[in-house]
Amino acid sequence: MGGNTQAAHDDDLCFTPATVLATALRDKKLSPVELMRAILDRIDRVNPKINAFVTLIGEQALAAASVAERQFSSTPSAEVDPLCGLPVTVKDMTLTAGVRTTFGSRHFANYIPTEDGLIWARLKARGAILLGKTTTPEFGNHSVTESPLTGITSNPWDISRTTGGSSGGAAAAVAAGMGPLATGSDGGGSIRVPASYCGVVGLKASLGRIPLIRKGSAFDTVTVEGPITRTVADTAMILSAVAGPHPYDPYSLLETDVDYVGLLRGASVRGLPVAFSPDLGNPPIERNVAAALARAADVFDHVLGARVEQIDINLPDPMEYFAKWWGPYIVLELDDQALSGGGDRTDCHPAFLSFADRARGMTAVEHARTEMYERERIHHAFADVFLRHDLLLMPTTPSVAFPHPGPEGGPAEVAGKRVAEPVLDNQRCTEAISHAGYPAVTVPCGFTDEGLPVGLQIAGPHGADAAILRAAAAFEEAMPWADRRPAL
Repeated sequence: MGGNTQAAHDDDLCFTPATVLATALRDKKLSPVELMRAILDRIDRVNPKINAFVTLIGEQALAAASVAERQFSSTPSAEVDPLCGLPVTVKDMTLTAGVRTTFGSRHFANYIPTEDGLIWARLKARGAILLGKTTTPEFGNHSVTESPLTGITSNPWDISRTTGGSSGGAAAAVAAGMGPLATGSDGGGSIRVPASYCGVVGLKASLGRIPLIRKGSAFDTVTVEGPITRTVADTAMILSAVAGPHPYDPYSLLETDVDYVGLLRGASVRGLPVAFSPDLGNPPIERNVAAALARAADVFDHVLGARVEQIDINLPDPMEYFAKWWGPYIVLELDDQALSGGGDRTDCHPAFLSFADRARGMTAVEHARTEMYERERIHHAFADVFLRHDLLLMPTTPSVAFPHPGPEGGPAEVAGKRVAEPVLDNQRCTEAISHAGYPAVTVPCGFTDEGLPVGLQIAGPHGADAAILRAAAAFEEAMPWADRRPAL
């Protein structure tokens, strides 16, 4: 009986928001070692069902927690950073000095980098503690989280279902209480889709808000890194620590030392013009998702006092655009692997190989036309929305988490209609806003009768990261979700 009571108490700690944990640590009502032990115990009990970690560094994390404990004992609370002593997981696409980084690939199974990726370097400098590296499909090239190296990562709400991808391990770990804070990466939905499927918060910030420094990607204008957490305030806490310019990112935004947590105080959307698109002009959307989104829009309108207007938006076909934009990059990645002795095509999903094969037949002019004209069309479509509205509400995914996929990589049908590319359909509602460069955050907006989370995506104009987080915080206050836990 006592053991069960202790486990329940520790689990309460594991599901406590990071902002609350930070206050308890500073007030010395909780020790970093106690917190770390509770989370490591939770991982030991729960991760075998989920498979969210590639690498777990429990002993190192406990040692770092002991160092943090001494810092709390010897330093005035006001001088200790809010992130000090808080456990963080990092997606296995981000470098971590001295800790294995595999990119989800068997060909990098034993790779130990000597430097940190910038997002982790900034968190570490604030005193955050690395728990381990979370699962990803190989090189992030899949919309579900499974790879020949790590196997399948399961959804905490129903382990027979996917987490989505490619930051599936990060979202699953947060949802399952295996660490309050996580980082992921997102080039077309890879933070937002898993966050939506797992019932947590996922932020794709404005291009340049969180600098990205990776070999060969200095001029990447799509991919970003960012936080995955259980609450909006926790996301704001990470953003406060990692935002700010860096010379190596030519697109990095210049604002420094922004307190995004402070900006959430008194969050309101009252009187704001807010657009609502039920399907981004690219149906179908599952009925249970559409119903949850309609309720969320109604909350913004009738509870929060925004002026919500349903709109039409005209975007390119998302699957056709994906093939023409990302295909050449997939080819480049495959060729680079071959040149480096990194193996063959066997680890790449057949659907992505077909994109690569198609891309090899593209001319440079075709790709340039996609980059110049199709992408401009995407940008202008959203810009037209934001000329008249402060925010845009839209689905994060067309359906809730689906059963672990077979050879097609995803469900062949959504709402009874055949989808063009099952392997990519779960990113149909997230891809376009990434290529526009605008910020978007996904938050839970309800659960289906089966107990599966539904995600609402809130987007805003370029640079309006604080505005979308304030809107998300206002919605969270009206429809809280963080007290609901998966029954693992």
